[in-house]
Amino acid sequence: MIILGIETSCDETSAAVVEDGKNVHSNIVASQQDLHSKFGGVVPEIACRAHTDTIITVIDKAITEANIKMGDIDAISVANTPGLIGALLIGLTAAKTLSWILKKPLITVNHLHAHIYASKIEYEIIEYPAISLVVSGGHTSLFLTHSETNYESVGGTIDDAAGEAFDKVGKILGLDYPAGPEIDTISQKGNEKAIRFPRSYLKKGSLDFSFSGLKTAVLYHCMGQDSRNTPEISKLTDQEIADIAASFQEAVVDVLVDKTIFAATKFSTKSIIIGGGVACNSRLRQRLTDAAKRRDIPLFYPSKKLCMDNAAMVAGLAFHKYREKKFSRLDVEAMP
Repeated sequence: MIILGIETSCDETSAAVVEDGKNVHSNIVASQQDLHSKFGGVVPEIACRAHTDTIITVIDKAITEANIKMGDIDAISVANTPGLIGALLIGLTAAKTLSWILKKPLITVNHLHAHIYASKIEYEIIEYPAISLVVSGGHTSLFLTHSETNYESVGGTIDDAAGEAFDKVGKILGLDYPAGPEIDTISQKGNEKAIRFPRSYLKKGSLDFSFSGLKTAVLYHCMGQDSRNTPEISKLTDQEIADIAASFQEAVVDVLVDKTIFAATKFSTKSIIIGGGVACNSRLRQRLTDAAKRRDIPLFYPSKKLCMDNAAMVAGLAFHKYREKKFSRLDVEAMP
């Protein structure tokens, strides 16, 4: 079964052709990073315009690279939630149009569930139930995953997402957007124990996350508690910046790992799955791998190209929804 996937939830325009939920024949991603970097974050209006400009070209490239014709497609899938509402609407409108023209079923997919499914593309067997951590620029969420199509939310961020905190701390340190990869790199030269930044675990047993206090702690460390001051990052040595980055990263990773392992233990899961852009972070992968191994729980995470927003994960998940006949009507809406 061949499914076309479309993903426009934030600042990547992506289309993919996936067969039987696993065989990726194409996965085209048009990044908008250069458009947003000078603003230090994603500008929704710019993102929407870029999606509009590239969506048709990206879909055409996906079809061409897969060496198929439009008529070979069995269904059209698209992420319709969560994300930037304007961005989601562009992908959803394209999917609805193709579904109507080709007379093929429309399958809508939750963007976060697709991130969890990404590991399934590259691993033959994942046992359920699994605890799944989705960690990105817009989301930090824990799901109890019962199957490829059954996800139960058990925790999420109450303020900043982990990836958002990485970007904001990167801005404080004078790093380019997106700052996550650079913090990962320079942290390897720093001492993660140099500064004891706070870890917010909220109330006992909570599976929710909070990173706004940690971000503020880094800001105060760099510029003092007078908000009228401006950060004098230029006075920090490269080693001091590396130490701050490593200490901040360790604080984030501590909370992510501790809560994920706690959830896996609480629900007696057979697997742990991690997905989303921050799942590319080398320290998070190392720490979570070690923690899962100590408890003899298999850990699954996708290759870095499938951690980022992409349409292959959307089309892959849609295959399983197709088998369960979970189709959407053409009046389905996008939800932020």
